[in-house]
Amino acid sequence: MVDASLEPRLEFVTCASPAGLHRMAYWEWGDPANDQVLLCVHGLTRSGRDFDTLARRLAGRYRVVCPDVVGRGRSDWLVNPAFYSVPQYVSDMVTLIARLQPARLAWVGTSMGGLVGLALSGAAVFANAMQAMRPHAGMLPPGQGIHFDKLVLNDVGPRLETGALSRIGQYVGEPGEFASFQEAVATMRANSETFGPHTDAQWADLAKYLYPEYGGKWVKHYDLALSQALAAQTPDELAAGEQILWRSYDAVPCPVLIVRGEMSDLLTRVTVEEMLKRNPRAQALEVPGVGHAPTLIADDQVDPVAAFLLA
Repeated sequence: MVDASLEPRLEFVTCASPAGLHRMAYWEWGDPANDQVLLCVHGLTRSGRDFDTLARRLAGRYRVVCPDVVGRGRSDWLVNPAFYSVPQYVSDMVTLIARLQPARLAWVGTSMGGLVGLALSGAAVFANAMQAMRPHAGMLPPGQGIHFDKLVLNDVGPRLETGALSRIGQYVGEPGEFASFQEAVATMRANSETFGPHTDAQWADLAKYLYPEYGGKWVKHYDLALSQALAAQTPDELAAGEQILWRSYDAVPCPVLIVRGEMSDLLTRVTVEEMLKRNPRAQALEVPGVGHAPTLIADDQVDPVAAFLLA
């Protein structure tokens, strides 16, 4: 049975960027002495609390760790927004993993979190290519990459559809300050219709950590300067990044579960089919009635992901 009252511990780890030091917050579930670790990393504008339902399900087996990626949630914001990039997030996760010291490590990544997982798994490939392409893009780990026991890619793959990136980019930098929590929830629902059907309570849970209250206002939990890093990406960089990510994906040595929303505009069925062909350790799950990205709250999403991780 899952203990619905189970709550996480809030911890912090100090990380480095070329602009200095920053703290990354992470939410930890289960036995802190457990060396079987599941890292769950959220999407572009989300938070580590997105994984509460999955974490409660798996905290008996894993020490479940859900970071707020820098610039979001309880983590610091970067002085230089140019470093809001996958190389920096990879560096921060290496620092976190060094803190956790797992004997076995599984990874669940939604959207951006999946890209970070791919980059970590193929860190040597990713680091060399990114350093050549953008020498000051961020700090990258040396070596052969992080070995995962299992990898879940939630509605993301090496190929990102430009139309979806444009759609996401339209709201990332928009100011978000509301007079009531209800207004914040309504705005998030309007911007997140692709998440698919949710109850009013589930929408409120999804918004709770994204719009904390400050001074009588409910405000976005992330640095609006994230939009600057998105806007700075050129078509040539996106094309080169896709090739790097394919090489990282091809080298993933562990079982992979690719979760795709049936109506996703970021991860197409064609891309999933190519991913299955290129990596014999991969399997796919399509979630009906959902676009980008499945929230891993409903049982029909949590059950198969948990079964894959527990197998």
